[in-house]
Amino acid sequence: MEIFHLRYFVAVAENLSFSRAARQLHMATSPLSRRIRDLERELGRRLFDRDSHHVALTPAGAALLPAAKDVLGRFDDLPWRLRQALGPERRTAYVGVVPALHPLLRERLARLETRCADAYDVKRWPGNSGNLVAAVQRGDLAMALVHLPVHAEGIEVLELLHEALGALLPAAEFGGRSSVSLSELTDHTYVTSAPGTLPTYFDQLKVRLKAAGIHREINLEIGDYASVREIVANGSVFGITLLSAGSRGEGKDTSVVLPFRDFSPALATGLVWRRDRARPDGDLHTLISAAGEEFAAPLDEPPDEPFDAPLDTSGGAPGNAPGDAPEAPPHPPRDLG
Repeated sequence: MEIFHLRYFVAVAENLSFSRAARQLHMATSPLSRRIRDLERELGRRLFDRDSHHVALTPAGAALLPAAKDVLGRFDDLPWRLRQALGPERRTAYVGVVPALHPLLRERLARLETRCADAYDVKRWPGNSGNLVAAVQRGDLAMALVHLPVHAEGIEVLELLHEALGALLPAAEFGGRSSVSLSELTDHTYVTSAPGTLPTYFDQLKVRLKAAGIHREINLEIGDYASVREIVANGSVFGITLLSAGSRGEGKDTSVVLPFRDFSPALATGLVWRRDRARPDGDLHTLISAAGEEFAAPLDEPPDEPFDAPLDTSGGAPGNAPGDAPEAPPHPPRDLG
């Protein structure tokens, strides 16, 4: 039995789907199924009841799951526990950062880097919110600035900022307007970037749009804001983006961003970390305490200049095409490496 057998088992057990677990593990379904069968043969127990439509844990699988998660947690924690035991040193701490992060939060992160420079070499790691939270849970990242909501076991969330969202609309139809209502968009199609590239809050927005009578939807295969804007410019469709995107010069002749009159969507951003690592005996207690002090202070008024990327949440890093950047440290660098 190898450690990867347990990792594969936990992925299938948590997803109750071989295909979803395979996507999470970035592998094909057939080798994943073979590895699970290998594990079952070695243990002499069937771990899953499965047919073409359903996957369920057997009593043996249910009994193995907490033990497997405990073993994986201890295994993944070995590097930083060893460094903790060897004593203080200037350590590298990776902080996850979502695209389109507000400039004021970037300023606070820069202040944290300066404040902790004697003890930590704080480095930034780009990605989308889901992957960054998972990396914090694994211990690959010390903390992450992500879009909320976040509901993850063992994770502490400090909410920092709410940014108003507006409707991205074709300028030919709405160029002279100062606002728009959902009732005016029932004949329009809602367009979004690729599934998985937007914060989970946008799933809630879809429910609200459908309740307002907006049922037509287009999901693009790429995750950049510019592509959504190009589709909107064609007319009869709309998107939802940061209201501050309306101050950008690009595309202002073909699209506009307007506030909703009957709807007040806002995208929340927060700082997340592993609760156990912030405790007084945790390896990141000093860093996370300093981060809490830096980020918890009231934010100043937002600057007039627009964002660099209004709502490109694809996880791409500057200079990379959407999807080319790693979603989170794909495997260590560990945050204290």
